[in-house]
Amino acid sequence: MYAIIETGGTQYWVTPGETLQVNKLSAEKGEAVELKVLWAAEEDKQSSQKAKVTAEVVRQTRGKKLVVFKKRPKSRYSRKNGHRQELTEIRIKDISLN
Repeated sequence: MYAIIETGGTQYWVTPGETLQVNKLSAEKGEAVELKVLWAAEEDKQSSQKAKVTAEVVRQTRGKKLVVFKKRPKSRYSRKNGHRQELTEIRIKDISLN
């Protein structure tokens, strides 16, 4: 059983038991969340309408630091900035086709 879900403007291919990091969700640790399903299938059945994916929030975390560096040649202009993305780690509990 597998599904394609969408959260935070990004699509993910998931299977039950899989753990992944997505853009920050407004849910507490241990809370169950329902995700938007674009497509789901078993080995012999396919469904794009009535599938349901349930996930559990494992933790709230932050990603690796990204360095943003801007420079314009011949004008003595340079800016260095950093950014860390807020992430939510989720574990896919169940995929069900209705």
